[in-house]
Amino acid sequence: MTKAILESHLRYTAWASGRMLEAAAALSEEELQRDFMTADKNVVGTLAHCFAADRAWYHRVDESVRASFLDPEEKSLTLLSSEWPKYGQRWLELLSKETDDSLARDVTFIDLKGKQHHQPLWQIILHMVNHATHHRGQAVGFLRTMGHVPPQLDLIFYYRQTA
Repeated sequence: MTKAILESHLRYTAWASGRMLEAAAALSEEELQRDFMTADKNVVGTLAHCFAADRAWYHRVDESVRASFLDPEEKSLTLLSSEWPKYGQRWLELLSKETDDSLARDVTFIDLKGKQHHQPLWQIILHMVNHATHHRGQAVGFLRTMGHVPPQLDLIFYYRQTA
């Protein structure tokens, strides 16, 4: 795994999350809160979950402590639009200090259930990107169900737009 590949993936996930936030901003409050009977219930809850996971993984890698995964007041598009991009930038700054070789270093962390794990840094980064892709896909489905045309979020579309 190379630093350049991971940087590309981090830039992609920030781009895709930004596009989803823009799409969500066009929804009514009723649409944002519509319960789709999933774990995170609705569009804003699903996006907040993605943000919280990106942030949690960052703090695990950075070895800083965060008191909670997601606070109720963080399920806000205003907060997500201001705070999520900051974590995208923090991830890029963290990666800038790594080398291709150091990406294989193990990160030791405690999960939300209190269990300790050891995982190579590059796997954590790819997992974080993949996790957000999964949940953004759920939010895309919510938009379609409500009759909206969702933004194009495919990785190949990102490559074409940023080439």
